[in-house]
Amino acid sequence: MNAPITTHPDLEAARRVLTTEAEALSALAAALDDRFARAVALLAGATGRVVVSGMGKSGHVARKIAATFASTGTPALFVHPAEASHGDLGMIVPGDAVLALSNSGETPELADLVQHSRRFGLPLVGITGRAQSALARAADVALVLPAMPEACPMGLAPTTSTTMQIALGDALAVALLTRRGFTAADFRIFHPGGRLGTRLRRVRDLMHEGDALPLATPETRMDVAIVAMTAKRFGVLGILGEDGRLAGVITDGDLRRALDSGAGGATLLSRTAAEVMTREPRTVSPDQLAAEALRVMNERAITVLFVVDEDRRPVGILHVHDLLRAGVA
Repeated sequence: MNAPITTHPDLEAARRVLTTEAEALSALAAALDDRFARAVALLAGATGRVVVSGMGKSGHVARKIAATFASTGTPALFVHPAEASHGDLGMIVPGDAVLALSNSGETPELADLVQHSRRFGLPLVGITGRAQSALARAADVALVLPAMPEACPMGLAPTTSTTMQIALGDALAVALLTRRGFTAADFRIFHPGGRLGTRLRRVRDLMHEGDALPLATPETRMDVAIVAMTAKRFGVLGILGEDGRLAGVITDGDLRRALDSGAGGATLLSRTAAEVMTREPRTVSPDQLAAEALRVMNERAITVLFVVDEDRRPVGILHVHDLLRAGVA
């Protein structure tokens, strides 16, 4: 068995790059001050979108930052600075904020976009490596990257600088989502990819039918009703009227309320289902999206819904566990 290689020119080069960039990120974290908080406040205050722009490698980073913003609750888009000078400035409107990236801070292609932001009073945040650059002087807030060597052995190829730009963009995105109270549920809304089929499943695809439905009549005594309710394991009992339509439901909550109202256990058992049930319960149709059924459950703080046809006759029952198993919830 060959021993793992621990020393090799390629490994040494890789470790040198990672060490150099890790040191740069540590320096960047230590250099953050109130300007970062002011930048977050400016971007959070935009009533429109955050327009992110940069040229060359900074442009690639800017695209990534815009995508991260958009997927974490901050409306954003990337605008190529050269295209901006040829008509795309029309995409940047009052209410927007601008985040411009340029390591040198002197990128000529950014000039028209920066001037546009100044002309219309749009908040401008710059990310640059030079505190005295044109971009830093023009910006409302300049986030200046610490002077750290590029990981490229010639010190020329953007490596360390672009790593710091990406990391600073991530820091802005996370600070913004924290400020907005962005949750995991919000994140799922913006990331439905790979789950389209699941999200478009219908109630009929997941509901229980036939003998699985826990049903009784209004005249059923509660001692019998409770047994029927327990046997089906849904924690609910549907009450059918003479016309076969769903007249009401009995849930664990209805039982507790009946007991709290002064009806002792013995008294409750002698009452009829009609006396205890909740009338006109919320239902769903078999053709509704399963996601819609989940929304109803969340809004009503319930875990079970009866599925009824157009005449309000029960055709199925849906439990939140069915949605969980299907990946809808």
